[in-house]
Amino acid sequence: MTIAITGATGFVGQTLLDQSAKAGLEVRALTRRGQGARKGVEWVQGDLEAHNALRQLVRGAEAVIHVAGVVNAPDPAGFETGNVTGTLNLIEAAKAEGVQRFVLVSSLSAREPSLSVYGASKARAEKLVKASALDWSIVRPPAVYGPRDTEMFDMFRLARWGLMPMPPSDGRTSVIHAEDLSRLLLALVPGGEGVSHRTFEPDDGRKDGWSHYELARAIGWAVGRRPMVLHLSRGALEKVARADTFLRRHKAKLTLDRVGYMSHPDWVVSHGKRPPQGLWRPLISTREGLKATAQWYRENKWF
Repeated sequence: MTIAITGATGFVGQTLLDQSAKAGLEVRALTRRGQGARKGVEWVQGDLEAHNALRQLVRGAEAVIHVAGVVNAPDPAGFETGNVTGTLNLIEAAKAEGVQRFVLVSSLSAREPSLSVYGASKARAEKLVKASALDWSIVRPPAVYGPRDTEMFDMFRLARWGLMPMPPSDGRTSVIHAEDLSRLLLALVPGGEGVSHRTFEPDDGRKDGWSHYELARAIGWAVGRRPMVLHLSRGALEKVARADTFLRRHKAKLTLDRVGYMSHPDWVVSHGKRPPQGLWRPLISTREGLKATAQWYRENKWF
């Protein structure tokens, strides 16, 4: 079996390649830049705007797993190009090459598209997939963590400093390890009854998710500290976001758009949208997963 994967050079994509190798699958992966040889992986150079490269990527594949997406952009056009137009281009390539199975990695933020430009773009991408006449499944991950992750890395670094600014105290969120997410994506590849034309919201299995305080303390435990947790109001988060954008420009992790959904109190996965237990279940305890992630950051000198 050959699977076509976008976003394979990113955090989740790299983990997906690792899991594909364990499963003995052949992968054709899209990349903007040249990559070193990797067993079982055929690299296709291009991006989501390169129509010929996308046709080459999906040609002869049994399924497409669309991981690539824009999580941070300076304006709405960046989200539209990366998340909406890019998804449409990939759908058209799959249809042109006769590939029916399509797995989209969306985001839990698509559940509340009015809260952020990012979430709205993911919701529009979902609509395109649903209207495509392909055999689709959509996965809406909550906060994803694990080795190589740059998005949650700042939280680990702040925990080591002993102070963790967090969203308002009434909020709760689900989380998932990238390895568990990758196993789910591969489990969805065959499709079939109970899987096709379904939207799933996977997590670590923790009922009612994590409060922001609990998650902050769990990350602190993972790095061997007991940080002070400082809950910030939406107004305070907006001030921090402006400062982060001023200091780090396009590399800022906290943006005004992210404040929009971070301030929302409920990012716990919907019970009825969890994947069937007979298909998949999370294997990684979040506390142990956080601890292993912190160890990876240490070993790779990210701290």
